[in-house]
Amino acid sequence: MENSQSQPQDSEEYPEVESRFSDLQMPDLTPRGLIGHFGPGIILMMTGIGTSHLVTAPAAGGRFAYALLWCIPVAYVFKYYGFEMAFRFTNATGKSLIEAYSTAWKKWPLWYVLVTTLIQCAIGQAGRLIAAAAVLYYLFTEVVGWGFTDLNFFRLSISAMTQYGLVLALISVAIILRGSYAAVEVSAKLLAAILVVSALFVYIQAPAPLSEMGHFFLVEIPDGSWLVIAAFLGLLPTGIDVSLQASEWGKAKKKGMSKIRDRLEDMGLANRFDPFAPDVNDLTVYTSRLPSNAVQYCQSWFKIGTWDFRVGHVISFGLACIFVLLAAVWMYPSPVEGRAVMGEIATIFTDSLGPAMMGVFMVGAFAATFSTAFNYFDGWPRIVGACCRNLFHGTAELSGLDPNELTDAHRKTFYSEYNIYRMTMIYSLITSVAIIAGFERPVFLVLVASALAAFVAPVIFFLNLYYCLIVIPREDKAFYPSNFARLFGWFSLIVFTVLTLILIYWTIWVPNFAA
Repeated sequence: MENSQSQPQDSEEYPEVESRFSDLQMPDLTPRGLIGHFGPGIILMMTGIGTSHLVTAPAAGGRFAYALLWCIPVAYVFKYYGFEMAFRFTNATGKSLIEAYSTAWKKWPLWYVLVTTLIQCAIGQAGRLIAAAAVLYYLFTEVVGWGFTDLNFFRLSISAMTQYGLVLALISVAIILRGSYAAVEVSAKLLAAILVVSALFVYIQAPAPLSEMGHFFLVEIPDGSWLVIAAFLGLLPTGIDVSLQASEWGKAKKKGMSKIRDRLEDMGLANRFDPFAPDVNDLTVYTSRLPSNAVQYCQSWFKIGTWDFRVGHVISFGLACIFVLLAAVWMYPSPVEGRAVMGEIATIFTDSLGPAMMGVFMVGAFAATFSTAFNYFDGWPRIVGACCRNLFHGTAELSGLDPNELTDAHRKTFYSEYNIYRMTMIYSLITSVAIIAGFERPVFLVLVASALAAFVAPVIFFLNLYYCLIVIPREDKAFYPSNFARLFGWFSLIVFTVLTLILIYWTIWVPNFAA
């Protein structure tokens, strides 16, 4: 599909254009500078690491030893471009993928994303939140002995696990509402550092034997492993639906193209996008028409965004391997189930390496699980708000979450994007805690939440790839996907779609409908 956008005037015809971008400061591209600029990629990494690495991975290793190691490279390799396209799209256009979704027939992707996100806000967040609650339950109630205990309040039983989940949810929501995106980014970086250091320290003390590494390349499907496989493929490194959150985070960061997009539209160098008269070509930015300093600025931030994602992806892969291997060495055979699931996992360190290592593990475990729940309390409400601003005129007129850009109308009107974001966050808090209270099985909840992410992945993967290819100009070599990226992207989509159909057959059809 060719871009048919009305072509903006070349910047060379307007000498004053160059000066309009003189304020752009080129980012530091040294290794130290890159780390300082990282944001959405690290948040993406920490969004998935908690439940997938601290619960799903030990469940795989504890129940099936090394047999499911092959799932890790499959998930990370074949999901790579599903995520990468989200970063690419936002860096090339300054817009979110949600805007691109609004150009489809009847806006069906937006309704699809809205419904699935509201489900994930409840069920998915319950799985993430209970994993973090399980850490605190084990540490304070089981080990220390002075934490929350089960309560009976007006004939209503409130378990300790539920209380921990409620406290963590309230803390997360309070921090996010007070600090918005900056709070999410800073928290993700801090928790990521704690997790990486603690996990590496523990693994170095007791590494898995090299002789077992062949299981990375040997496909095995033990009896009773289909739900765990679905969870692995769903939440390693995280659900592909989180790519939409990453796109929104990239837009909120306001660097690169997202910083100058409004300026380009005001100057006639890019078309304005109207979600209620959507033309996919209006999302396109022709960098050949921009001043050289603006192009350099955007390309530099694209490099940062790419490395941000890649570093997070690699770190996430390494940590997934570490936790499966440790569980296989020290926990197999173990059901890895029950309220004190983190106590079971902590035996990896207490029984083999001593009590001191258990403390290191618990610090890393809390960093991982809390970061996941924390980031989702921001990410999913962002997606709901973004869908609404592209579906409803009233919300579009009162769009935006940046505290510096909000007016009294944004704060007082219930259907503004700002208030939809806040209401969705509260909805997620209430429903997830209620699910924990009524169904207190940490591992099962995590596995189900992870499997849900796997089942929605192919649709999101296809849309991300498709819109990158039709929106980004083919002649823009810096942003347009390479031949390898396009071919492997389509191949990965086919692989993941086939795997999803197989998972649906074995996890849903066979247990419920097969004779």
